Amino acid sequence: MSLAGIHHVSAITKAAPENVQFYVTYLGMRMVKKTVNQDDPSMYHLFYGDEVGNPGTELTFFEIPMMSKNKNGNNSISSIGLRVLNDEALSYWQNRFNELGIEHDDIAERNGQQTLAFRDCEGQRLMLISDERNEGVAGGVPWTNGGIPEAYAIRGLGPIQLTVPYGELTAQVLTDLLGFRKTGEFPSTVAGQRDIVVFETGEGGNGATIHVEERKDLRREHQGQGGVHHVAFRVKDETELHQWIKKIQARDLPNSGFINRYYFRSFYFREPNGILFELATDGPGFDRDEDVAHLGEKLSLPPFLEKKRAAIEANLKPL
Repeated sequence: MSLAGIHHVSAITKAAPENVQFYVTYLGMRMVKKTVNQDDPSMYHLFYGDEVGNPGTELTFFEIPMMSKNKNGNNSISSIGLRVLNDEALSYWQNRFNELGIEHDDIAERNGQQTLAFRDCEGQRLMLISDERNEGVAGGVPWTNGGIPEAYAIRGLGPIQLTVPYGELTAQVLTDLLGFRKTGEFPSTVAGQRDIVVFETGEGGNGATIHVEERKDLRREHQGQGGVHHVAFRVKDETELHQWIKKIQARDLPNSGFINRYYFRSFYFREPNGILFELATDGPGFDRDEDVAHLGEKLSLPPFLEKKRAAIEANLKPL
């Protein structure tokens, strides 16, 4: 068995309308599914992605209106990578961020790739990464109706950074349990800290990479708006997912057991530093209850919630 790369990342927002404006209007991503948190249908669960929401391109958000601001720290998913075609695209985005007043850093090299770190309207830590020198998992198909030229559009998820107090514990789970391989290191942006360690899975490359930053000088992160809830990795199908479940449960790690999310099948567990990992199947996909041409235009509910549609819609503010 081999994980094929990053499947999706799920983060937290306090205000869905502002979140939609940032990721759809400013970043040009497509809203591929407007649904609710299946464990708490009182809140939106918004999915942004490429043209059809291919696995590896999905950035999702739970709306929790009463959530306090994230207090960045340790035991966290501390940066979300977003892939663009080449170095020229980073210059385009740097200019666009300046025009829109979006907080960002300078273009900088990380692990041999050109990158541009920036923050959304709630302080969510993001990083554009150039695929110009990338080899490995292919990017997605850019959404061409998002107002961003195709040559510069976001093509999927890139490296995900984990910040932990005990790097070796996370490394052991990634390599010994999940089959990642260590492929390098690069300098931390924080003076006096250890190099950040790079792990890849499957075909490798930006769409299949995890960066592990060990920090012993930070307090544990207090999760809130602008924070990340979990990262999911790609599994081929349900049969393989059950094999992974048996393997991981044999380690006695805290886990959810098998879950049918309707659009994919999944399984959650926590690694020793407390970060929530998910394994998710590539299918069935987001077009099973909406035509591809109209993804994300209406509130979609899995069958077990459909009978509660009226009550669910009454509790949600229209977007």
